[in-house]
Amino acid sequence: MTKISILGCGWLGFPLAKALLKKGISINGSTTSENKLSILKDAGINSFLVSVESDGISENIDTFLAESEILIIDIPPKLRAADPSSEKKAFVEKIKNLIPFIEKSTVKKVLFVSSTSVYGDDNGLVTEETNPNPETESGKQLLLAENLLLENQNFETSILRFGGLIGEDRHPIKFLAGKENIENPDAPVNLIHQSDCIGIIEEIINQSNWNEVFNAVAPFHPTREEYYTQKAIEMNLPEPIFGSEKSNIKKVILSKKVETFLNYKFNLEEY
Repeated sequence: MTKISILGCGWLGFPLAKALLKKGISINGSTTSENKLSILKDAGINSFLVSVESDGISENIDTFLAESEILIIDIPPKLRAADPSSEKKAFVEKIKNLIPFIEKSTVKKVLFVSSTSVYGDDNGLVTEETNPNPETESGKQLLLAENLLLENQNFETSILRFGGLIGEDRHPIKFLAGKENIENPDAPVNLIHQSDCIGIIEEIINQSNWNEVFNAVAPFHPTREEYYTQKAIEMNLPEPIFGSEKSNIKKVILSKKVETFLNYKFNLEEY
């Protein structure tokens, strides 16, 4: 039986673990919350309390990685913009601390969950061949972390750059509803639903597509004003009021490799 370790069983990692369990895969799942250990265990996941920090890592990291061939890293940078200096390189240091443990483990393949924020606000069509140009601190650190993993010869790495994450319990309209003078009304949306996130990860594993970089954004790009106004109506929420000033942001993320290499079909009904 294949065993996969998922570092970070949160909003995406937990349902991903449950989906993989249904396919007969044994899952080691980590959390930083003691209260969540029993929740993971009840779902059939081998649960571990693992904390990866910039100054160290939990002692049980070895047992968390033990006997796994694949490691999925799904931990967000969580950088505080209010004090970026204190968080400088913090996420990169976490990945640096993690790598030696991967090297000495049974893990041969790593899937790193990243973000399309590594492209910054470059305009036009963005593909995997577009040179990353991160503008935010989290985007910069994600790109550095990607390169650390890709350059390591001890294991194979694939990078999965997700667009804006949405799901039944997570949608930007819940924060935008009723607000006024919202910026960038004509900027295109670049979103991906949780179900597609899971489906794409499953295909990368099924097809053993390693040493690749994938964009993962649904081929669905209405303007922010069009999309969020419609979503407010559908969810019976106050409509957001957008400003009249046109946006310079015209970035459209394309996921050609997901659609061609993996032959993956997005479930656009979810959007």
